[in-house]
Amino acid sequence: MKPTSDRRLSDVVSVGLLTKVFPASLVDEVIAECGRTEQRSRTLTARVTAYFSIGMALNSEGSYEDIFEQLTDGLSWSSGWSHTWSTPTKSAIFQARSRLGDEPIQALFRRVARPLADADTPGSWLAGRRIVALDGTCLDLPDTPANAEHFGRPASSRGEQSAFPQARLVAVAECGTHAVLDAAIGPCRTSERELSHELIDRLDSGMLLLADRGIYGFDMWTRAAATGADLLWRVKSTLSPRHLETLDDGSWLARIVPTSGKERQQRTPLTVRVIDYTLDDGRDNPEQYRLLTTILDPSAAPAQELALAYAQRWEIENTFDELKTHQRGPRAVLRSKSPPLVRQEIWGHLCCHYAIRTLMRDAATAGRHDPDRMSFVAALRITRRSLSHSSFSPS
Repeated sequence: MKPTSDRRLSDVVSVGLLTKVFPASLVDEVIAECGRTEQRSRTLTARVTAYFSIGMALNSEGSYEDIFEQLTDGLSWSSGWSHTWSTPTKSAIFQARSRLGDEPIQALFRRVARPLADADTPGSWLAGRRIVALDGTCLDLPDTPANAEHFGRPASSRGEQSAFPQARLVAVAECGTHAVLDAAIGPCRTSERELSHELIDRLDSGMLLLADRGIYGFDMWTRAAATGADLLWRVKSTLSPRHLETLDDGSWLARIVPTSGKERQQRTPLTVRVIDYTLDDGRDNPEQYRLLTTILDPSAAPAQELALAYAQRWEIENTFDELKTHQRGPRAVLRSKSPPLVRQEIWGHLCCHYAIRTLMRDAATAGRHDPDRMSFVAALRITRRSLSHSSFSPS
């Protein structure tokens, strides 16, 4: 008989949000591809551990035991309370996480994460191109020798080392839905530009990639443009492309060349379009912007529309705020004390965020709302309530 419980299935979330986005069959397939399938029978299977790694992100302040109880409560609920599971020790859960490693959770994210915006999603398109943004952030880690050695510490304002080691996360996010589509994780001493290289190579044609000043370089621009994606990047105002032609909308065509490198004189210049404008926000010295784009035809995307589109780059900052302030918790430090489990935890957070954003997209589509106007905090709260009603088999 089902025990008395004050928990109820949410009216908004169907049974098993995590398993809806990350089906058990896919989890098993990824685990097998990564060579993590168990060689002997265990209570904590690789599948359960994978879901646990994502579930940790929904309850970042809870203990291992609390999180596992929420997951197994869902197993009991889905079986009609005909089965129950005893909670393993913290040590057993830690060992299961260590056996799984970070590769399956990373692979699971890469297999599932896809653009969520449809043709009618506001703030998602410009001239038929899907607007995405690239940026980075850092996450505080437990102060262990292994984390400090692998990830490093940023320097403080006084030249001293930070209290915590930090991991750097660089991501590509869809501006209209805040869905993270791709990511790279590395030490804090690795620059955003360096971590961005692998993300740049995975861009798709039909995208319009927004990026801030720290990303631009001739080689990076060339590499990104070669993917077929269009680019709209801010550059330093000191960058002076060679003027070719002024266009009717005030933008101008120019040629860019490499500014460093042994054989830069032999490199082929690239034609770009330049948009210069000032953002009048009431300050005495309004900020000046210089954008470069691969969209050379002003009739396809006028300068004013491109300037307005670039403002969408801030949506990825809001995405990082959702991850760091609301999902992880303000000023919270990740719980993992070794580099492989740190990476596993971060990929788990990215999987969890993508699942929540999928829920929000579905709700927005059903209600004909803008996903940007919906509350991430409310969706997170609903998802946490539904975790104990997730339906997946432990085997």
